[in-house]
Amino acid sequence: MSWGTELWDQFDNLEKHTQWGIEFVEKYNKFVKERSEIEVNYAKQIRNLSKKYQPKKNSREEEESKYTFCRAFFTTLNELNDYAGQHEVIAENLTSQIISELTRYLQELKAERKSHFHDGRKAQQYIESSWKQLESCKRRFERDCKEADRAQQYFEKMDADINVTKADVEKARQQAQMRHQMATDSKNEYSSYLQKFNQEQNDHYYTIIPNIFQKLQDMEEKRIERIGVCMKTFAEVDRQVLPIVGKCLDGMTTAAESIEPKTDSKQVVEAYKSGFEPPGDVEFEDYSQAMKRTVSENSLSNSKEGKEKSSSKSKPKLWPFIKKNKLMSLLTSPRQPPPAPPASTLPSPSAVPNDPQSPKQHKEPLSHRLNDFMASKPKMHCLRSLRRGLSLKLGSGPEDFSHLPPEQRRKKLQGKIDDLNKDIHKEMDQRDALTKMKDVYVKNPQMGDPASVDPRLAEIGQNIEKLQAEVQKFEGWLAEVEEKMPSKSDSNRRSGFYEAQSNTAVSNNCAQDRESPDGSYTEEQNSETQVKAIINPNTIPSTMPDFDEEFDDDDTLPTIGTCKALYPFEGHNEGTIAVAEGELLYVIEEDKGDGWTRVRRNEEEEGYVPTSYIEVNLEPNAKGQW
Repeated sequence: MSWGTELWDQFDNLEKHTQWGIEFVEKYNKFVKERSEIEVNYAKQIRNLSKKYQPKKNSREEEESKYTFCRAFFTTLNELNDYAGQHEVIAENLTSQIISELTRYLQELKAERKSHFHDGRKAQQYIESSWKQLESCKRRFERDCKEADRAQQYFEKMDADINVTKADVEKARQQAQMRHQMATDSKNEYSSYLQKFNQEQNDHYYTIIPNIFQKLQDMEEKRIERIGVCMKTFAEVDRQVLPIVGKCLDGMTTAAESIEPKTDSKQVVEAYKSGFEPPGDVEFEDYSQAMKRTVSENSLSNSKEGKEKSSSKSKPKLWPFIKKNKLMSLLTSPRQPPPAPPASTLPSPSAVPNDPQSPKQHKEPLSHRLNDFMASKPKMHCLRSLRRGLSLKLGSGPEDFSHLPPEQRRKKLQGKIDDLNKDIHKEMDQRDALTKMKDVYVKNPQMGDPASVDPRLAEIGQNIEKLQAEVQKFEGWLAEVEEKMPSKSDSNRRSGFYEAQSNTAVSNNCAQDRESPDGSYTEEQNSETQVKAIINPNTIPSTMPDFDEEFDDDDTLPTIGTCKALYPFEGHNEGTIAVAEGELLYVIEEDKGDGWTRVRRNEEEEGYVPTSYIEVNLEPNAKGQW
């Protein structure tokens, strides 16, 4: 059905309908825009979620990657990131294939509709103008006919009147003839214009308007067809990414199916196996005989008597029950007396480093600072094991990994050797490449100077020698560890303590020296020397490894007051913090009698400062809080 023939008289309604069609296209375009924005925001949130749970670039990531469930989770995060990318693709395709096209099409549609209705209004105005002219001719013809009829009646009246002169009759006759001629002319003009109007009206309603309405109909059908294509594209955009989305989901499923509980449980054994034999039976200690037990320099041996005396002098370790923050405070506080304040100020007794009357010299060796959980002199080795164990936890330790149990030490040394061998191969590859380049330069001097390669070759040779020396060093340590590893065929169950005694000549040691809070192992080379080093605070290194996230996860110490720096303090030693004169700080731990106060500048900066350097204002309810 054609709009031109069926709706020839519905010009205004068609105008409203086509305008509504354009508004519908605009509404659908807005709908697609909002859908695209939703896809972009969703993809952004998915990417942020994946990024949030991605492993951090630290040693912890390497440990987690050993487990299949961690690797499966990392794979899921990567697949989820790709999944978010597909939603970004959807948004891009919606924008390029629908939104941009519809925006351009809307401009063309509005211009086309405006042109068609302009032509329709012009034709409508022309036919209305022709109708008005026709009406004007008709009225003129009617008027002239009436005038001619009145003139004819007047002439007949004058011609019948005998009293009227002949001249008046002639004048009336001429007037009647003139009016009759005018009526005839008006009739002819009206008849002619009527035929013209009928032709124009026929063209208007059967040709011009139908053509215009047909164009509008075609425009409307194209608009509807375009909407259908866009709706189909709207669905196809999603369908196009379904294969890749399916692959992402398949990747997640495959990652989940790759989890192997048995393998992960074995990996725990590989990660934490110490290589020690379980401890032997505890010997019976006979307290029924009153005897005085003394510990000599050679009291520790493989004999049962030595074992009984050593174990009888030992007390249970208390480190598992000490608050972690307090333990950290004891291990990170400065190991030497605080400096005296600047000149012109009397130093406090606790702040004078060399004052013979200062109680600090008699109270504050490391053994007394840790007497909360170290009850006897031999426990100093347990303390050293604790500190070395903490070094293991904090990711730092001796180069030969002697702070680790034998099995873990062997793995670390082997891994180090493998890394060094890889570096050696890389250097050799570079040396071979440079050697070939030098040969090319020798054969073709115009390509370069052979001597220019010699410095780099010499540098690489030195690097290789250094790396090879490192490999030999680590291989020697590895051989030493493998020699000390207990044999699996040994039927006698020996404790790690007795094995350590057979490998190293030690004295005045405790049975618990072989492990620290994290289960790490310490091999004592010279017990007496190391005990003295621990007891004397002046021989203790001023640096300790920084505590990593395992201890940072605990709640920070609360603020118990404020303080103001009276003098500047540079804070060169580990555990101290530099302050400027007049600076305000928060107090998180008051002076325990050693002349040091623990303060905090912000969430990341805290440390010890000499108590005599600051003016402390504690909160009323903070006294004795720590």
